[in-house]
Amino acid sequence: MSAPSESPVVKLGPISHVGIVVEDCEQAAVWWERVFGIGPFSIDTYELDASTNFKFKGEPAEARMKAAIAYSGKIFVELVEVMEGESPHTEFLRAHGEGLQHVAFSVRDIHKVVADLAPEGLTPILEYQFETEQDGQRLLVQEVYLNSADFIGGSTVQLIEILPA
Repeated sequence: MSAPSESPVVKLGPISHVGIVVEDCEQAAVWWERVFGIGPFSIDTYELDASTNFKFKGEPAEARMKAAIAYSGKIFVELVEVMEGESPHTEFLRAHGEGLQHVAFSVRDIHKVVADLAPEGLTPILEYQFETEQDGQRLLVQEVYLNSADFIGGSTVQLIEILPA
């Protein structure tokens, strides 16, 4: 396999996490910890709506999700359970059952990255943002899921940018 002759359209940062869609994230977290030794998992429920600028396929939407997160080195495993609403996760679950649904990469200037990818046919299928606190600092987390599963490999690429709030 030869090296590409041109520069990449964008340069993604490091992998942030892998997202696995599950029917029950609490049960899955127990299994991952028991079988693979990854954990402990922190489990949170997320309300995605107008307050988080939640959009699914470009339209304002609402969903309620539960996510179990545990680090394995610098990368975390995210077990995602959709409790209500539609998202790429629900579509994946209906089409494939439980499994690896997305790989998330850290980026700088998420809006520019999304704009630079648009000519390639890559468009957001899920967008949202929220504020959180880590080590006493308020952070703004912006996330975009791309329609990359339509092109190659069957996996969704998620972009994530974390900025001081």
